[in-house]
Amino acid sequence: MGKKASKASRKYAASGQLKKEIESRKKHQQIKRNIERKRTGKPGFDKENANGQRKGKEKAEDTEEGDDAEEEGNGLDGETGQFKGMSVDDFLKGDFMEDGSDKDEDEEDENEEDEEMDEDDGSFASLDDLEDEGVAHKLELAKLAEKDPEFFKYLQENDQELLDFDVDEEDVSMDDDEDGGDREDEEEVKAPSLTKEHLKRWQKALLEHRSLRSLKKLLIAFRAAAHMNDDNESLAWTIDSPAVYEKLVATALRYTPVVLDHHVPYKTLPDGKFKPPSQSTKLKALQKLVQSYFFNILHLIDQLTDHDTILLAVNESVKIAPYIVSSRKAMKLYIKTCLKLWSSADDDIRIASYIILRKLAISCDEGVRDMVLKNTYLTLLRNAKSTTAHTLPSINLMKNSASELFCADHASSYQHAFMYIRQLAVHLRNSMKVKSKEAYRQVYNWQYVHAVDFWSIVLAKACDAKARAEKGGAESELQALLYPLTQVSLGAVKLVPSSRSFPFHLHILRSLIHLSSHTEVYIPLPPYLLPIITASLAPTSKPKSSTLRPIDLETAIRAPGQYQRTRVFLSTVLEEAIFLLATWLAARPVQASVAFPEVVVPVLVSLRKGLKKASGGKEAAMVKGLVDRVEECARIVAEKRKGVNFGPKALHEVRAWERALDVEETPLGKYVKSQAKLREKRRQLVEKVCDLSG
Repeated sequence: MGKKASKASRKYAASGQLKKEIESRKKHQQIKRNIERKRTGKPGFDKENANGQRKGKEKAEDTEEGDDAEEEGNGLDGETGQFKGMSVDDFLKGDFMEDGSDKDEDEEDENEEDEEMDEDDGSFASLDDLEDEGVAHKLELAKLAEKDPEFFKYLQENDQELLDFDVDEEDVSMDDDEDGGDREDEEEVKAPSLTKEHLKRWQKALLEHRSLRSLKKLLIAFRAAAHMNDDNESLAWTIDSPAVYEKLVATALRYTPVVLDHHVPYKTLPDGKFKPPSQSTKLKALQKLVQSYFFNILHLIDQLTDHDTILLAVNESVKIAPYIVSSRKAMKLYIKTCLKLWSSADDDIRIASYIILRKLAISCDEGVRDMVLKNTYLTLLRNAKSTTAHTLPSINLMKNSASELFCADHASSYQHAFMYIRQLAVHLRNSMKVKSKEAYRQVYNWQYVHAVDFWSIVLAKACDAKARAEKGGAESELQALLYPLTQVSLGAVKLVPSSRSFPFHLHILRSLIHLSSHTEVYIPLPPYLLPIITASLAPTSKPKSSTLRPIDLETAIRAPGQYQRTRVFLSTVLEEAIFLLATWLAARPVQASVAFPEVVVPVLVSLRKGLKKASGGKEAAMVKGLVDRVEECARIVAEKRKGVNFGPKALHEVRAWERALDVEETPLGKYVKSQAKLREKRRQLVEKVCDLSG
């Protein structure tokens, strides 16, 4: 009576892989015989007909004729199917070349990858083979003590780790407990119930021995946890206890990266990029299991509602990224999941998701980086479609964090920034050509406002004058986009000059002031701010009194009809425009300029004209206070430049003189500081009142 097959062998045979392996080997042997015949012109040696060589020769000739017919009719893929289902290794072992299409091979590889990802992860027989090798190694060490005691003693003294090698015996014995001994009937009514004892044994094996077999069992149970609410899913375990469920999820998330790093470690290079683990037998055996586990994590994140568990899953998932970075399908789904959390979850989860996106953009190849940048920008615009007092903080957080991603690599960001700024220009051009309400809506919307503001933030960080000076004066690749963005923004301001569009104009001008102050690039904004000030200070018709609440310009893009020509609306717009003009005048590109007294002449003339037409009141007092401080700063600059001994052509001396001026300590700089503090206090008070009333 033959020796009874091992449990791993029976599992392997039951999974159907043994039959496939036998068929594959038969096809491979047939291919080798055909190749040998084509090389030598002689029939190959047929083991089944070793005593009848003539019969083998006739059979080989018939086979060769059949192959030729198939080559002409079916391109080497006929009834025999000798190339169908071949792996790349089998193909290369054939040691021959045939004309074919690389495109077809690539498509087959992609199809195989998709099939592997979509298959159930319940059968990973190759992991059992790896564990069986450990058992055999342990037996060899035991025999060594009897056969060669001197060498065994040497190992005890010099290589104790080799002798301390152990396998997960408890885990091996669990197979009989979990599967019901040698039970072969598969007509089970219900999957076994997972208990804490199972998890404890798996944890012990993972901690002490980094057992791959226990890892496989743990991840199969994890799959059951991830898909337990799905219909028509055949799961290996049932989980009845919430405590067991939480412990299983936490164990799988925390222990899996540790075991993988032990068996197939990856390296992190000095530039932040990680080097995927080198190809090996273990990695090949683990690849399918890791991909299945990763997809189960992403599926679980969509199902979870507990804050701490979601945060744990997000933080632990990035440790698996080096093992699945080669799979574009997995990376796309991972980026999509992180962006969904980044745009809608709680703050700490959003920050953790952003950190993952930043790490992927820095550590992975250019294809993944482009995927991250593109989808981040599109996610931002989708969430910026509607802006309210509740969504504005979230949108600002997204803009600030996304700008950090684009500033990480200026060369890669340039292509995206150029394309999307050009897209803004196309919308503006179409609106200017058609001149209809529908065409104007392509520009006068929140997405356009936030897009302009976002690119202003990106260029302000990338082309910051102070940062450029610290780096030795080297210009960023994004510097060339300052002029196109400015032109597009100013064109949008001029598109519809009506008073109801003043909130939109102020949003765009605020973004350009931020850009100018950080890059120290002079942008002439008074021609766009002064008409708003004069129209609000001295309107053509008498303002209407109203009991309406002051309009919130931060969350308004167009004034409602009932606010038009009302005193409360004009007063709010005037205050905002004066503050923006003061901020522009106090910025270093303007106030620190040696030509500041001449630059402010048109501004002072326009403001004085408006004051003459104004009827007085609070609004006139605000404008008068700004005029006094501008005149005082002009006198200070004029006095300081009297003693210079260089001309306008001496640019180095001019720049040095301008850098020596402290713009924050001037009367205009102090005025802007005090106004900013008052506005912040008022904003906090309004928020507090809203919270109490809500």
